[in-house]
Amino acid sequence: MTPPAATTPAPIISCRDVVKKFDGRTVLDGITLDVYPGETMVIMGGSGCGKSTLLRLMIGSHRPDSGEVRLFGQRINDLTDQQLDDVRKRFGILFQSGALFNSMTVAQNVALPLEEHTDLGPEIIDIQVKIKLELVGLREHASKFPSQISGGMKKRAGLARALALDPRILFYDEPSAGLDPVTSAEIDRLIVDLTRKLGVTSVVVTHEMDSAFTIADRMAMLDKGRVLAINDRAWFDRLRQLPPQQAAALPEDQQLIRQFLRGDADGPITERRAATNYAEDLLGFMPTGHVGPSIEPTRSRG
Repeated sequence: MTPPAATTPAPIISCRDVVKKFDGRTVLDGITLDVYPGETMVIMGGSGCGKSTLLRLMIGSHRPDSGEVRLFGQRINDLTDQQLDDVRKRFGILFQSGALFNSMTVAQNVALPLEEHTDLGPEIIDIQVKIKLELVGLREHASKFPSQISGGMKKRAGLARALALDPRILFYDEPSAGLDPVTSAEIDRLIVDLTRKLGVTSVVVTHEMDSAFTIADRMAMLDKGRVLAINDRAWFDRLRQLPPQQAAALPEDQQLIRQFLRGDADGPITERRAATNYAEDLLGFMPTGHVGPSIEPTRSRG
């Protein structure tokens, strides 16, 4: 649900009827999604639903087969690599692993975008690096190498590097992946704090529901390459909390979303999985185009 038209700003990210195929298989099937300045949009769904592919389309790593993607009002589908590089300087990415260079210290990793893409002198870069590391609570660990810090610290160092060029948009690819619950909660709080302090727009791809409900302003649920719902966090929370008797009367898509949000063992997701013909699967006679269920229930519960 978007704000009323009179108060709706122009979207900073816009996807319109986006289709993406790999080897003839449709991974994204007509995705339409807007992200507005200053909000945190969570894109969620199970493994294979297309959420990571959508993220790669937003950052220009993939090109859509049809439809269009716009960043900052600019259509990026047909940009040259050099033109895309100019656009990419205006956003930052936190990769799932942190993607730090192991041969560089934490400070050197954060300094790299500044050295590559600005004309700042060493003294100014050093100050900027300290500021970014302070934002993520790592200034005292600037001289350490990635092998000397924990997984959560690597994520924070990666976030500091993503912030190096003062981006207007931050993209997060599974920021809680591989972290213990306490460290995951710390990363969630950091995302919320940075969004408020810096006024950046955040797009977060995740299947971790505890994280999603902590950080999201709005949420988009994907399944088998299509959007099941886009709405504010409160709408999804009401669906998650709905009693079973009322949930039974919901349309199938909403029942599927509710099962995913709650991590229930029973529902449309598991029914769809059970409907797979085991004998055909075992003998290799699956129908053409079958790719299996794209959603797996989370263990998080509301």
